[in-house]
Amino acid sequence: MQLDQLDILLVEPSSTQHRIINDWLTELGVEHVQWVQSARDALDAMSNHVPDLVISAMHLPDLTGTELVQRMRESDNLQETGFILISSETSIQYLEPLRQAGVIAILPKPFTRHQLSTCLSATIDFIEPGSLETTHYSAEELRILLVDDLGTARKFMRQLLERMGIESIAEAANGKEAQGLIDEQYFDLIITDYNMPEMDGQELLDYIRQESSQPGVPVLMVTSQADDQRITAMQQSGVSAVFDKPFNVDTLRSVIEKVLN
Repeated sequence: MQLDQLDILLVEPSSTQHRIINDWLTELGVEHVQWVQSARDALDAMSNHVPDLVISAMHLPDLTGTELVQRMRESDNLQETGFILISSETSIQYLEPLRQAGVIAILPKPFTRHQLSTCLSATIDFIEPGSLETTHYSAEELRILLVDDLGTARKFMRQLLERMGIESIAEAANGKEAQGLIDEQYFDLIITDYNMPEMDGQELLDYIRQESSQPGVPVLMVTSQADDQRITAMQQSGVSAVFDKPFNVDTLRSVIEKVLN
């Protein structure tokens, strides 16, 4: 897919901001942009035509951008639609649900044309991530375990992996549930969230490396609140890679290829 094929729904209450963003999109080669000013209008528009990407402000007349993407993820038709938020918000209250819902990017306000271009490229990777290229495995044969307490986050990751050609994907809602699956099945790769009830990602990683029957399995950790101390602890425990939410799809594919090769 090229940028001139990308179908975008822009949700922006301000006509001034709309003109700025629309001009930049045009300069970048985007030809299909529909503009609405509220979440209700956006949902109505998407009921008639599903876009490739929604770009939304945080504060809308009727809902927040967070609430809009959550409504989208509750719809069977909109679960796989890309979403980019434009916001100056830094509050975890607003941003954490967005990260968990599976957004492509959170653009700061103000943002640059280059940042917008980068997000559009990430959208293309999200829509068409490309098949995995591994030396010793075929994507169809890989057995992967996804561990996350949020069903929306697991669904988002599953969609990406399936687009890469991976077919065998097991899921667990927390580390304790994952532990039971690891005791029963063999996996080529485990992708786990950090913050979970029952047993978090660090505790699961420790179990895999110290007590499980497959201590050498690659483990990718996904977290939205990574700090240096936490990353150091995970590295010392033998994590294969750490990803921030939202993460770059191209980077995810590259890291999976690297650890499997």
